[in-house]
Amino acid sequence: MRHLALTVQYDGTDYRGFQSQPQGNTIQDELERALTELLQHPVKVTGAGRTDAGVHAIGQVIALRTGNPIPEENLLRALNALLGPAISAVECRQVPDQFHPCYSASGKLYSYRILNRSLPSPFIERFAWHVSEPLDVEAMRQVAVRLKGEHDFAAFASAGSSARTTVRQIWRLDVETESELIETRVAGSGFLYMMVRNIMGALVEAGRGRISADDIEKILHDLDRAAAPPPAPPQGLCLVRVEY
Repeated sequence: MRHLALTVQYDGTDYRGFQSQPQGNTIQDELERALTELLQHPVKVTGAGRTDAGVHAIGQVIALRTGNPIPEENLLRALNALLGPAISAVECRQVPDQFHPCYSASGKLYSYRILNRSLPSPFIERFAWHVSEPLDVEAMRQVAVRLKGEHDFAAFASAGSSARTTVRQIWRLDVETESELIETRVAGSGFLYMMVRNIMGALVEAGRGRISADDIEKILHDLDRAAAPPPAPPQGLCLVRVEY
């Protein structure tokens, strides 16, 4: 029985998220359907991150077990032929028995894109949050500096998190601009439910001049989600890479 890890990319716009759920229409459902057809036995996969509805990935990692001897390269080609255009498997490798795509991970990198101009764009609307008023990028960077490091991120964890602790460490939180596009990259040891989107919501509120870096310090200290800004919408978020 082989234990395989696949790197998967997807446009999450039309899906209910990665993790299988009773209503169906998830990335996991599509992968398991295609893999079951290809490998000729029931397949269950585990993922590195349970991305929400509308969130994308270019570096999601899944794992599965199979006794089918199909070579990894052939598996990729055949699997992509069975998947729809919104999902693609781009790498397949054999991994040790004890490997788990989530629990074996040492860190994750996400990106979040904001289209900051007065009018929307049909070419990027599925992959960026359109914010029409001008944003103060320097103010966003000042808040980002305060969020880096190890903190209790209870104020940035939405209801539904099953984490035993809300303490997390952010290694990197960069805010870069290219013309009308603002791209934020955030890397850390792990993230709470909705944590990245909640952080992005706070950065945009800082860019709008509604909160300051000192306000963020207080929000972190008070551990109160109700005192923090609302989350950013899902379409700007992408799981870029999982570190092992």
